[in-house]
Amino acid sequence: MTTDQFSTAVLDWFDQHGRHDLPWQANKTAYFTWLSEIMLQQTQVSTVIPYFERFREQFPTVEDLAAAEQDEVLHLWTGLGYYARARNLHKTAKIVSHDFGGQFPDSVDALEQLPGIGRSTAGAILSISTGKRAAILDGNVKRVLARYYAIEGWPGTTENMKQLWQFAEQNTPHQRVADYTQAMMDMGATLCTRSKPACLLCPLTSGCQARQQGSENELPASKPKKAIPVKQTLMLLIENDTGQILLRQRPPTGIWGGLWSLPETSDLRDAEHETGLPVDADSATALTPIRHTFSHFHLDITPVHIELRDNDLTNSVMEQPATLWYNLRQPQKIGLAAPVKKLLGKLKTS
Repeated sequence: MTTDQFSTAVLDWFDQHGRHDLPWQANKTAYFTWLSEIMLQQTQVSTVIPYFERFREQFPTVEDLAAAEQDEVLHLWTGLGYYARARNLHKTAKIVSHDFGGQFPDSVDALEQLPGIGRSTAGAILSISTGKRAAILDGNVKRVLARYYAIEGWPGTTENMKQLWQFAEQNTPHQRVADYTQAMMDMGATLCTRSKPACLLCPLTSGCQARQQGSENELPASKPKKAIPVKQTLMLLIENDTGQILLRQRPPTGIWGGLWSLPETSDLRDAEHETGLPVDADSATALTPIRHTFSHFHLDITPVHIELRDNDLTNSVMEQPATLWYNLRQPQKIGLAAPVKKLLGKLKTS
């Protein structure tokens, strides 16, 4: 199959079977394309759609997003994970609004200079929103190309990435680039899936080397696994006499950066020192532990419910800028770490 035959086959398939009714396809502006592409990083389309629609309604322009408070952005993002994406989203909106007059740069190199935008995301933004020729290489496209060219080993190695980018560049057509970009992502998501690829329905089957070799289920190779360490923490659900829960805002960078979370300690005997509140360890109630998995470690969380009866001390905590009392009945619109949101939901219904 020549490169022209490759792109023609992909586009013919897209015309009949591709996804044409995604919410960000209705208005292919650079802003909406960028917003959807950031959300789609490491996240499935079905999960992203309701988040995208909420963001579009709340922030119809990049200027609206730039003018929002970070807490408002993180609140809408809560549950989507990989929160650095949300923080970078907000940073980029400010840069585009203030430095570029609300217009996204029109080159891959310039787009890559913005927070949270890598080479593939830049290519997707440019090709989909403007039709300019730019290649992409997200996870779905890597899988299609790794199988088509039977690339051995994990695609993320330096040598394999170099090869895959060469193939991505050479196969990207000069016409209908926006459709081709969407088609490649669609094929990876719906046909050339990680397990049980639908090779009989694929328009590239005749030229696919993995299919010819019978190795379509082995390629691409998985990333070499490392043992994931397990960390443990106690999360303190400190409740005052009006039924509010103490929250603290985490530092702007790192795990759950900028989100609101529960006070943590490794030893309940240190809880009073950690919070500055009269925590009685003997009256604390340990709840069912939960595990939250990050990309590089597991966090085993033991929630501990503690009831306070001293308003004077709880009021003193409220004066601290990175601390608040969260009203379970009338929740504030703030960004919550996913396991914290889950724990607060359980406490509300108990």
